[in-house]
Amino acid sequence: MADNENGKDPVILDEHRGLTAQKAANARRHLKGVAENQDLLRQNQASLDKFLLATPSQTWSEAAEKALYVIGLLAGNAASQDPRHKQLIASVAEDFRRLAESEAAPEQEL
Repeated sequence: MADNENGKDPVILDEHRGLTAQKAANARRHLKGVAENQDLLRQNQASLDKFLLATPSQTWSEAAEKALYVIGLLAGNAASQDPRHKQLIASVAEDFRRLAESEAAPEQEL
């Protein structure tokens, strides 16, 4: 199907490349997609950070959610890969969830 000015079908370059060149082209496309996704993630995180900084927590549950977000950010660094640190992070996160649920339970009974 010709959608160009000369009326000829477009040439699909991947069909004319060798296997190694096709793999290299696919790798470049994949890396570009990953880089674009990382940029979008950074933008979204920056937006969330601004929102979290601009609005103070109104309840302990909201404060716990913010703390879990920060802990999650810190958990991604190399220093937190120590198994003891991972266990501590998981324990604190579970405490926040448990306490937030117990705080919400009396509100639901009203």
